[in-house]
Amino acid sequence: MKILAIGGCGSMGRYAMRAIQNYSAIEEIIIADINKETAEVFADSLNHKVSAIRLDVNDASALKQAMEHINIVVNTCGPYFKFGAPILSAAISSGCNYIDICDDWEPTIDMMKLDVKAKSAGVSATIGLGASPGLTNLMALIAIRELDEVTTVYTGWDIGGTSLDENAMQQSENAAMMHGVEQMTGRVKVFQDGEFKMVRPLKKINVKYPGLTNFNGNIFGHPEAVTFPHYFPKLQDSINLAHGGHADFFILKFIMSLVNLRLLSKEKAAHLFSFLEGEQSSQKRHKGVDYPPVMYGFAHGIKNGMPASVGVCIPSDTEDSDMNEQIKNIGMGEITGIPLACGIKMLAEGRINEVGVLAPEAGHIEPNGFISDVFEEISKTLGLPSDSLSNSIQITRSW
Repeated sequence: MKILAIGGCGSMGRYAMRAIQNYSAIEEIIIADINKETAEVFADSLNHKVSAIRLDVNDASALKQAMEHINIVVNTCGPYFKFGAPILSAAISSGCNYIDICDDWEPTIDMMKLDVKAKSAGVSATIGLGASPGLTNLMALIAIRELDEVTTVYTGWDIGGTSLDENAMQQSENAAMMHGVEQMTGRVKVFQDGEFKMVRPLKKINVKYPGLTNFNGNIFGHPEAVTFPHYFPKLQDSINLAHGGHADFFILKFIMSLVNLRLLSKEKAAHLFSFLEGEQSSQKRHKGVDYPPVMYGFAHGIKNGMPASVGVCIPSDTEDSDMNEQIKNIGMGEITGIPLACGIKMLAEGRINEVGVLAPEAGHIEPNGFISDVFEEISKTLGLPSDSLSNSIQITRSW
């Protein structure tokens, strides 16, 4: 299999590339970036399978040429609201399978509209296979499958639960922070009371997570909210939530209100957000067994004729101190790039073969096995025995 990795030398993509260079099903990897020197330096740090080219994705002709004789297009080139749909459309037209880590809800809707085109071309395109979206979708899918009927799905995560690596922190206008500002200002799309709505982000939602003290999540714009209703038509509510991070979400809401009032630019808000996050991470935050999970999928519905809930998560704290320390060592690069790598591997090995534009919860990925593969690969990346994180996923039920 021949891979074109657009943005593969970026802060998220490089984790996936380091992993997939070792997969036997992958014969060649081409790192494509507008900065050829950066791509070449990174490619030179990997094995003989990897090379680099300069590619400006705004050049439709060059993009089409780069996809010639390619089997899988891997897209980690942001921002997705600008490049997601055009790159996916080019991949479909070129007959290339496709995979990305898109975490913006707006382009997710645009890319889902290319489903018929992908099916006609015989192309399999999985969008949003990172941490969130990605692992959160598959955790929620596990929870859903334990119920007879599902009415509510929440995906959520701790804003301060993972750290950026040095490479990401050095990138101009920290993309993660800018993404956060975009999804916490203005209005975002959620599925609530059986219909799509545009709502103000950061509104509190009470989560009655089984096995934990009730906690409040805060609405955060993300693809999970808009993709789950596509596959589960009986859903009444599908919302993505964020919690933690700063000492008080009041501070965060105040900053975002200044952006909404146009008293503070999004760029300056991102810098301030980054500074506060750094201050928060430098202080040891107490977490007990009742603290909301690092990352989770939650489903509520009916089981055996009775109301029931299931939560599937990476817990914030366990009784195993070694496990807690290992989870803390997982950075944003690993938790986002490694799921992408595992998806690429499945595509290359023919284990993903359903055509169309598919979100992670579409059913084409077996969630339990995939999550196990991800944590085995993360263990290798961290230099740990392959089974070190095998018990890092916790399932709790209301019954």
